[in-house]
Amino acid sequence: MLARLNYRHAFHAGNHADVLKHVTLLALCDALTAKPAACFALDTHAGVGLYRLQGEQARRTAESDDGIARLQRRDDPLVDRYLAAVRACRETHGGDAYPGSPWLLAHALREQDRIACCELHPEDAAALAENFRNDPRVAVHARDGYAAIKALLPPRIGEQRFARGLVLIDPPYEAQLDEFDTALAALRSGLERWPQGMFALWYPIKQARVLHPFYRTAGLLQARSALRIELCVRPDDSPLRMNGSGMLVLNAPWQFDEHITPALKTLERRLGDGGWTRLDWLRPPQ
Repeated sequence: MLARLNYRHAFHAGNHADVLKHVTLLALCDALTAKPAACFALDTHAGVGLYRLQGEQARRTAESDDGIARLQRRDDPLVDRYLAAVRACRETHGGDAYPGSPWLLAHALREQDRIACCELHPEDAAALAENFRNDPRVAVHARDGYAAIKALLPPRIGEQRFARGLVLIDPPYEAQLDEFDTALAALRSGLERWPQGMFALWYPIKQARVLHPFYRTAGLLQARSALRIELCVRPDDSPLRMNGSGMLVLNAPWQFDEHITPALKTLERRLGDGGWTRLDWLRPPQ
Protein backbone atom coordinates (compact mmCIF):
# COMPACT_ATOMS: atom_id res chain seq x y z
CA MET A 1 0.00 0.00 0.00
CA LEU A 2 1.33 3.42 -0.94
CA ALA A 3 2.02 5.90 1.85
CA ARG A 4 -0.16 8.99 2.17
CA LEU A 5 1.38 11.95 0.36
CA ASN A 6 -0.23 14.66 2.55
CA TYR A 7 0.78 17.49 0.24
CA ARG A 8 0.13 20.82 2.03
CA HIS A 9 1.98 23.17 -0.21
CA ALA A 10 3.57 25.52 2.32
CA PHE A 11 5.78 22.63 3.47
CA HIS A 12 7.06 22.01 -0.07
CA ALA A 13 7.32 25.46 -1.67
CA GLY A 14 10.28 25.85 -3.98
CA ASN A 15 11.11 22.13 -4.12
CA HIS A 16 12.02 20.18 -7.25
CA ALA A 17 8.35 19.60 -8.11
CA ASP A 18 7.61 23.33 -7.91
CA VAL A 19 10.60 24.08 -10.12
CA LEU A 20 9.42 21.72 -12.87
CA LYS A 21 5.81 22.86 -12.59
CA HIS A 22 6.61 26.56 -12.62
CA VAL A 23 9.19 26.45 -15.41
CA THR A 24 6.59 24.67 -17.52
CA LEU A 25 3.78 27.02 -16.48
CA LEU A 26 5.72 30.15 -17.42
CA ALA A 27 6.69 28.65 -20.78
CA LEU A 28 3.01 27.94 -21.50
CA CYS A 29 2.06 31.49 -20.48
CA ASP A 30 4.69 32.94 -22.79
CA ALA A 31 3.27 30.90 -25.66
CA LEU A 32 -0.19 32.27 -24.90
CA THR A 33 0.92 35.91 -24.73
CA ALA A 34 2.88 35.66 -27.97
CA LYS A 35 -0.44 36.41 -29.69
CA PRO A 36 -2.36 39.65 -29.02
CA ALA A 37 -5.80 38.16 -28.29
CA ALA A 38 -6.85 38.05 -24.63
CA CYS A 39 -6.60 34.70 -22.86
CA PHE A 40 -8.00 33.06 -19.75
CA ALA A 41 -6.31 30.94 -17.09
CA LEU A 42 -7.95 28.69 -14.51
CA ASP A 43 -5.92 27.47 -11.52
CA THR A 44 -8.00 24.71 -9.94
CA HIS A 45 -5.96 24.09 -6.76
CA ALA A 46 -4.40 27.47 -6.18
CA GLY A 47 -3.23 27.41 -2.57
CA VAL A 48 -2.44 30.83 -1.08
CA GLY A 49 -0.41 32.07 -4.05
CA LEU A 50 2.59 33.30 -2.05
CA TYR A 51 4.93 31.50 0.35
CA ARG A 52 7.82 32.18 2.72
CA LEU A 53 10.83 29.92 2.33
CA GLN A 54 12.13 30.97 5.75
CA GLY A 55 8.77 30.40 7.40
CA GLU A 56 8.19 27.68 9.98
CA GLN A 57 6.44 25.28 7.62
CA ALA A 58 8.95 25.62 4.78
CA ARG A 59 11.99 25.28 7.06
CA ARG A 60 10.54 22.19 8.71
CA THR A 61 11.19 20.28 5.48
CA ALA A 62 13.79 22.60 3.87
CA GLU A 63 12.86 21.15 0.48
CA SER A 64 13.69 24.37 -1.35
CA ASP A 65 17.36 23.75 -0.49
CA ASP A 66 17.31 20.93 -3.03
CA GLY A 67 15.05 22.82 -5.43
CA ILE A 68 15.26 26.46 -6.40
CA ALA A 69 18.38 27.02 -4.26
CA ARG A 70 20.39 24.80 -6.64
CA LEU A 71 19.62 26.82 -9.75
CA GLN A 72 21.85 29.50 -11.22
CA ARG A 73 21.33 32.23 -13.76
CA ARG A 74 22.37 31.64 -17.35
CA ASP A 75 21.74 27.91 -17.03
CA ASP A 76 19.03 27.98 -19.72
CA PRO A 77 16.62 30.64 -21.09
CA LEU A 78 13.49 29.01 -19.60
CA VAL A 79 15.19 28.45 -16.25
CA ASP A 80 16.38 32.07 -16.34
CA ARG A 81 12.80 33.13 -17.10
CA TYR A 82 11.63 31.30 -13.99
CA LEU A 83 14.39 32.75 -11.79
CA ALA A 84 13.58 36.24 -13.06
CA ALA A 85 9.95 35.77 -12.02
CA VAL A 86 11.03 34.65 -8.55
CA ARG A 87 13.30 37.71 -8.27
CA ALA A 88 10.42 39.97 -9.28
CA CYS A 89 8.28 38.39 -6.57
CA ARG A 90 11.00 38.97 -3.96
CA GLU A 91 11.48 42.58 -4.99
CA THR A 92 7.86 43.17 -3.99
CA HIS A 93 7.36 40.74 -1.12
CA GLY A 94 10.78 40.24 0.46
CA GLY A 95 13.86 38.12 0.02
CA ASP A 96 12.40 34.82 1.22
CA ALA A 97 9.19 35.03 -0.83
CA TYR A 98 8.32 32.27 -3.25
CA PRO A 99 5.55 32.67 -5.85
CA GLY A 100 2.84 30.06 -6.17
CA SER A 101 1.12 29.42 -9.47
CA PRO A 102 -1.50 32.20 -9.03
CA TRP A 103 1.25 34.77 -8.57
CA LEU A 104 3.16 33.45 -11.59
CA LEU A 105 0.02 33.57 -13.74
CA ALA A 106 -0.64 37.16 -12.68
CA HIS A 107 3.00 38.03 -13.38
CA ALA A 108 3.15 36.40 -16.81
CA LEU A 109 -0.24 37.35 -18.22
CA ARG A 110 -1.33 40.79 -19.38
CA GLU A 111 -3.82 43.52 -18.53
CA GLN A 112 -6.41 42.18 -20.99
CA ASP A 113 -6.15 38.60 -19.69
CA ARG A 114 -8.24 37.09 -16.89
CA ILE A 115 -7.40 34.53 -14.19
CA ALA A 116 -9.68 32.42 -12.00
CA CYS A 117 -8.14 30.77 -8.93
CA CYS A 118 -9.94 28.12 -6.88
CA GLU A 119 -9.09 27.03 -3.35
CA LEU A 120 -11.29 24.86 -1.16
CA HIS A 121 -9.49 25.23 2.20
CA PRO A 122 -11.21 28.21 3.95
CA GLU A 123 -8.08 29.74 5.50
CA ASP A 124 -6.05 29.35 2.32
CA ALA A 125 -8.88 30.77 0.21
CA ALA A 126 -9.04 33.82 2.46
CA ALA A 127 -5.27 34.32 2.23
CA LEU A 128 -5.41 33.91 -1.55
CA ALA A 129 -8.14 36.53 -1.84
CA GLU A 130 -6.12 38.92 0.33
CA ASN A 131 -2.99 38.42 -1.75
CA PHE A 132 -4.84 39.43 -4.93
CA ARG A 133 -7.35 41.95 -3.62
CA ASN A 134 -5.75 44.74 -5.65
CA ASP A 135 -5.57 42.86 -8.94
CA PRO A 136 -8.86 43.15 -10.88
CA ARG A 137 -7.72 40.48 -13.35
CA VAL A 138 -7.79 37.77 -10.69
CA ALA A 139 -11.03 36.24 -9.41
CA VAL A 140 -10.73 34.01 -6.34
CA HIS A 141 -13.30 31.26 -5.86
CA ALA A 142 -13.58 29.46 -2.51
CA ARG A 143 -14.74 26.23 -4.12
CA ASP A 144 -13.73 22.82 -5.37
CA GLY A 145 -11.46 23.18 -8.37
CA TYR A 146 -12.70 20.11 -10.18
CA ALA A 147 -16.29 21.38 -10.01
CA ALA A 148 -15.07 24.74 -11.31
CA ILE A 149 -13.98 23.10 -14.55
CA LYS A 150 -17.62 22.36 -15.27
CA ALA A 151 -18.83 25.73 -13.99
CA LEU A 152 -16.26 28.07 -15.55
CA LEU A 153 -15.55 26.45 -18.92
CA PRO A 154 -15.85 27.55 -21.64
CA PRO A 155 -14.66 30.82 -20.13
CA ARG A 156 -16.90 33.84 -20.41
CA ILE A 157 -16.77 37.02 -18.34
CA GLY A 158 -19.67 39.35 -19.05
CA GLU A 159 -19.90 39.59 -22.81
CA GLN A 160 -16.28 38.57 -23.32
CA ARG A 161 -15.55 35.05 -24.52
CA PHE A 162 -12.05 33.59 -24.48
CA ALA A 163 -10.97 31.30 -27.30
CA ARG A 164 -7.48 30.77 -25.89
CA GLY A 165 -6.12 29.92 -22.49
CA LEU A 166 -4.84 27.45 -19.93
CA VAL A 167 -6.19 25.24 -17.16
CA LEU A 168 -3.68 24.23 -14.48
CA ILE A 169 -4.69 21.26 -12.31
CA ASP A 170 -2.38 20.80 -9.31
CA PRO A 171 -4.18 18.63 -6.73
CA PRO A 172 -2.67 17.41 -3.44
CA TYR A 173 -3.01 13.68 -4.31
CA GLU A 174 -4.11 12.87 -0.78
CA ALA A 175 -6.29 10.15 -2.34
CA GLN A 176 -3.14 8.57 -3.81
CA LEU A 177 -3.72 6.75 -7.11
CA ASP A 178 -7.46 7.43 -6.98
CA GLU A 179 -6.64 11.10 -7.56
CA PHE A 180 -5.36 10.24 -11.04
CA ASP A 181 -8.79 8.91 -11.99
CA THR A 182 -10.44 12.07 -10.65
CA ALA A 183 -7.99 14.28 -12.53
CA LEU A 184 -8.45 12.36 -15.78
CA ALA A 185 -12.22 12.70 -15.48
CA ALA A 186 -11.78 16.44 -14.97
CA LEU A 187 -9.54 16.68 -18.04
CA ARG A 188 -12.07 14.76 -20.11
CA SER A 189 -14.83 17.11 -18.97
CA GLY A 190 -12.71 20.19 -19.59
CA LEU A 191 -11.81 19.12 -23.11
CA GLU A 192 -15.49 18.57 -23.91
CA ARG A 193 -16.30 22.10 -22.77
CA TRP A 194 -13.23 23.91 -24.09
CA PRO A 195 -11.50 21.71 -26.70
CA GLN A 196 -9.15 24.45 -27.86
CA GLY A 197 -7.82 25.20 -24.36
CA MET A 198 -4.47 24.02 -23.06
CA PHE A 199 -4.60 21.78 -19.99
CA ALA A 200 -1.65 21.09 -17.69
CA LEU A 201 -1.83 18.46 -14.94
CA TRP A 202 0.92 18.17 -12.33
CA TYR A 203 1.42 14.75 -10.72
CA PRO A 204 3.86 13.21 -8.23
CA ILE A 205 6.10 10.25 -9.00
CA LYS A 206 7.06 7.73 -6.35
CA GLN A 207 7.30 4.62 -8.53
CA ALA A 208 6.72 5.42 -12.19
CA ARG A 209 5.77 1.83 -13.03
CA VAL A 210 2.48 2.13 -11.12
CA LEU A 211 1.46 5.06 -13.34
CA HIS A 212 1.19 3.04 -16.57
CA PRO A 213 -2.64 2.92 -16.46
CA PHE A 214 -2.66 6.71 -16.09
CA TYR A 215 -0.33 7.11 -19.06
CA ARG A 216 -2.48 4.86 -21.26
CA THR A 217 -5.69 6.69 -20.41
CA ALA A 218 -4.06 10.11 -20.83
CA GLY A 219 -2.97 9.16 -24.34
CA LEU A 220 -6.57 8.34 -25.24
CA LEU A 221 -8.03 11.71 -24.20
CA GLN A 222 -9.63 13.62 -27.04
CA ALA A 223 -6.99 16.31 -27.21
CA ARG A 224 -4.93 17.40 -30.20
CA SER A 225 -1.87 16.16 -28.33
CA ALA A 226 -0.69 14.85 -24.95
CA LEU A 227 2.87 15.64 -23.89
CA ARG A 228 4.55 13.94 -20.90
CA ILE A 229 7.28 15.92 -19.10
CA GLU A 230 8.93 14.21 -16.12
CA LEU A 231 11.78 14.90 -13.73
CA CYS A 232 12.90 12.39 -11.10
CA VAL A 233 15.65 13.71 -8.85
CA ARG A 234 16.45 10.24 -7.46
CA PRO A 235 15.66 6.66 -8.49
CA ASP A 236 11.92 5.99 -8.50
CA ASP A 237 12.24 2.91 -6.32
CA SER A 238 10.44 3.87 -3.11
CA PRO A 239 6.69 4.19 -2.47
CA LEU A 240 7.41 6.19 0.71
CA ARG A 241 8.61 9.47 -0.78
CA MET A 242 8.09 11.71 -3.77
CA ASN A 243 11.06 10.95 -6.00
CA GLY A 244 9.98 13.21 -8.85
CA SER A 245 7.01 14.68 -10.63
CA GLY A 246 5.54 15.21 -14.04
CA MET A 247 3.47 17.56 -16.13
CA LEU A 248 0.89 16.23 -18.56
CA VAL A 249 0.25 18.99 -21.13
CA LEU A 250 -2.73 18.60 -23.43
CA ASN A 251 -2.96 20.73 -26.60
CA ALA A 252 0.62 21.90 -26.12
CA PRO A 253 1.85 24.85 -28.20
CA TRP A 254 3.58 24.09 -31.48
CA GLN A 255 7.09 22.67 -30.94
CA PHE A 256 6.72 22.98 -27.16
CA ASP A 257 8.63 19.73 -26.68
CA GLU A 258 11.66 21.17 -28.47
CA HIS A 259 11.31 24.43 -26.59
CA ILE A 260 11.38 22.86 -23.13
CA THR A 261 13.91 20.05 -23.69
CA PRO A 262 17.03 22.12 -22.83
CA ALA A 263 15.43 23.33 -19.59
CA LEU A 264 14.53 19.79 -18.60
CA LYS A 265 18.13 18.69 -19.12
CA THR A 266 19.31 21.63 -17.01
CA LEU A 267 16.98 20.63 -14.19
CA GLU A 268 18.22 17.06 -14.35
CA ARG A 269 21.80 18.26 -14.08
CA ARG A 270 21.18 20.76 -11.27
CA LEU A 271 18.57 18.94 -9.18
CA GLY A 272 19.13 15.28 -9.90
CA ASP A 273 20.93 12.72 -7.77
CA GLY A 274 20.76 9.47 -9.70
CA GLY A 275 17.39 10.32 -11.21
CA TRP A 276 16.19 10.79 -14.78
CA THR A 277 14.05 12.89 -17.10
CA ARG A 278 11.53 11.92 -19.75
CA LEU A 279 9.80 13.97 -22.43
CA ASP A 280 7.61 12.25 -25.00
CA TRP A 281 4.22 12.30 -26.66
CA LEU A 282 1.51 10.06 -25.19
CA ARG A 283 -0.63 11.36 -28.05
CA PRO A 284 1.37 12.86 -30.94
CA PRO A 285 0.19 16.21 -32.32
CA GLN A 286 -2.76 15.78 -34.66
